[in-house]
Amino acid sequence: MTSLVSSADAGSAAASVSGSRWLTWLILVAAMLVAMSVSVDFVAEDSFGWDVRVNCLAVDAHAAGVDPYFVRNLKDTKLSYPYLPVTLDAFRPLCAGGHLVAHYKAIYLALAVICALLLPGLGVARRGWRDTVLRAVIVLGGFLGFDWVVATGNFEILSGLLTAAALALLLRPAQPERGDASLVPQLAGAAVLGLVTAFKLVFLPILAALYFLPHPRRRKLLLIAVAAGAFVLPIVISLAFYPDLFRSWISAITGQIPGQHSPASEVNQSLLLLASALAGTIGLAGSKPFVIGLYALIAAVLVLAPFAVSVWRMFGRQAGTGKTTLLSAFDDWLVNHPGAAMRITVLAMYALYLCTPRPKEYTFFQVALYAAVLIADLPAVMMVAALTVAVAIPVLASASVTAFMGGYGQLTLALICFWILLPRAPQRA
Repeated sequence: MTSLVSSADAGSAAASVSGSRWLTWLILVAAMLVAMSVSVDFVAEDSFGWDVRVNCLAVDAHAAGVDPYFVRNLKDTKLSYPYLPVTLDAFRPLCAGGHLVAHYKAIYLALAVICALLLPGLGVARRGWRDTVLRAVIVLGGFLGFDWVVATGNFEILSGLLTAAALALLLRPAQPERGDASLVPQLAGAAVLGLVTAFKLVFLPILAALYFLPHPRRRKLLLIAVAAGAFVLPIVISLAFYPDLFRSWISAITGQIPGQHSPASEVNQSLLLLASALAGTIGLAGSKPFVIGLYALIAAVLVLAPFAVSVWRMFGRQAGTGKTTLLSAFDDWLVNHPGAAMRITVLAMYALYLCTPRPKEYTFFQVALYAAVLIADLPAVMMVAALTVAVAIPVLASASVTAFMGGYGQLTLALICFWILLPRAPQRA
């Protein structure tokens, strides 16, 4: 009997080693695909990178004493500057000397690699070379987000860097024996996440995901308050110290300056655009209440409801125990299952990003960051499926010049990957 048990254990170990080996090869193949895709981006024509040029033109115009929110004050561009006035001084060191514009591709690549290195793991603190390569593959190749960052030169790379730093601080393993001192990194992470959302105001709902962190309710509400304060701070500074520019910024982003580009006039692949298109098929595209209601319904059916059902399946077995309210029981469950709580937190951020009304092509770089955290801890089969959807399909499709331009390709793949990442088994203590 002992020999049979030993033989079974040996067979199981051999199968595990074999599975680990082919998974390693799969990750290396994906890394080669991503490396080729990034190489193509680096040899692309120099006319790309329009956003980094516009941003630095705006910084230079502000330094010269002219209003950078009027496109006529910027040289050789028809695009407008979309960020808060306070960023005009914050970005000045980045644009000094013209080095960023001249070498932005190499700089962005280095920053993207740093993002991959900063991203935390979930649960068990294992971080071998394979996990690091896997995260780098998803960050650089996921949903073609980084490709679009490089093509446009958008400062989304800075948002991604701050997001990675925020996740690293927020998802630190709980250390209850250290008392309140253990909350300091989470407070810093919440503040950084709030600053990230201040870059693009439509992503403010992301802060609600902090409620799923494995902390008592008061601490979580404190983290949300700190993040909200960090979100408001750049707006208050801009209003207080740049009042004239703040008014120009409002006019620019809402399309009130005639004859120039405005973010409000852009059409982006989103669930809101899908709702508008569906409403148009029945002649109700002009009814804003109907479009907004349909948008909410689509977001609920495709994203929020699957997320809620998945969380309930993890928590549901304990929902009826004890005399506490359902919300209090859920809070206790999150504290007692920190690994599951952190996974749910990142999934919630992913879900809320998918539901935003104006996700541009390069904002899927942020979605790739969330996916990189979640995919690394999946079982082998699910990891293969997620890698195929998030990396292999978009990278291979990018061989077509028009791939994911003006359609729903990125959003569709991000949705499918989200469904793959949803937990499917109850969590046991």
